[in-house]
Amino acid sequence: MAEPVLFTPRLMLRLPQADDLDAWADFHADAQTMQHLGGVQTRSEAWRGLCAMRGAWAIRGFAMFSVIERDSGRWVGRIGPWQPDGWPGTEIGWGVARGFEGTGYAFEAASAAIDFAVDMLGWNDIIHVIAPDNHRSAVLAARLGSQRLEPTRLPAPLQDMPVNKWGQSASDWRARRQVRTDT
Repeated sequence: MAEPVLFTPRLMLRLPQADDLDAWADFHADAQTMQHLGGVQTRSEAWRGLCAMRGAWAIRGFAMFSVIERDSGRWVGRIGPWQPDGWPGTEIGWGVARGFEGTGYAFEAASAAIDFAVDMLGWNDIIHVIAPDNHRSAVLAARLGSQRLEPTRLPAPLQDMPVNKWGQSASDWRARRQVRTDT
């Protein structure tokens, strides 16, 4: 598959690249942003994470996208398909940098990423792994049509983080998408 690039009215979703490092590292260094995403990382840890994300594209054929604001070219966050070894399912995950919360960008990008996962990757189920006290992500998951399913566990080194699995089937997503396009 050629490197996918997705466009929404306000965003471009593309594979992470080296030029993302400064914004990527700032995102991972922000304690508030990283509260539910595994904790703060140093710049060198963020670099390895950026490389791992890009490497997952080469190895698995999917990973999270870098989300870019089309008007400004600013890096917004990382959103998209994610399923490292030992993960509890086929996830569409998200994280937006501080300053982009409340803009609707996470919903816009996650919707495009779910379309990609269902239509291009052939996923039958979509999950979101969300900490019990991460109310903003729970609201977003519900807005996307997912329901809270059950507590689950992540692989090491995140095995001690309490998380809930939210999810929906691809057929439920398609039905909701059809209703959105019909109205």
